[in-house]
Amino acid sequence: MRWKKIMMAGAMLLAAPTALSTSAMAQEFPLVAGDYTSISGIFIQDGGSLAYARFLAGEWAKQQEFAKSKGWISDYKIYVNVDARDGEPNIYLTQTYTVVPTGAEMEKRNKEWEAWSKKSDAQLDAETGDRAKFRTQRGTMMLQEYTIRK
Repeated sequence: MRWKKIMMAGAMLLAAPTALSTSAMAQEFPLVAGDYTSISGIFIQDGGSLAYARFLAGEWAKQQEFAKSKGWISDYKIYVNVDARDGEPNIYLTQTYTVVPTGAEMEKRNKEWEAWSKKSDAQLDAETGDRAKFRTQRGTMMLQEYTIRK
């Protein structure tokens, strides 16, 4: 039941600006929509911490810097779940961006990515499979920041 209340509250928050009457719209909605952040939950296999840390500090950081140089993302971060409860990821990887790209934009970016990395989709996919030896990615979520209107 609790999740239904949370979902309803979230839906009402997002719908509030469009559901207000014209006279109420004269008063601005008190929150301002901002950037998006994608969060990936990563589970590290026993004995895989060093290998994954090396990947993050090396190849992953280079990839993020390339995306940042292209303006595709504005920031990226690594968070370690210090007090992970049973079933929670060990690491969270984030990427922040201002807009969600369209399908056509994603196609364009994929071509630029392949040219930059000098790797085919098949090679990139194989590398992802290699990382499965020491980590498992279990889902992502996308959040949108809202700030208080001043």
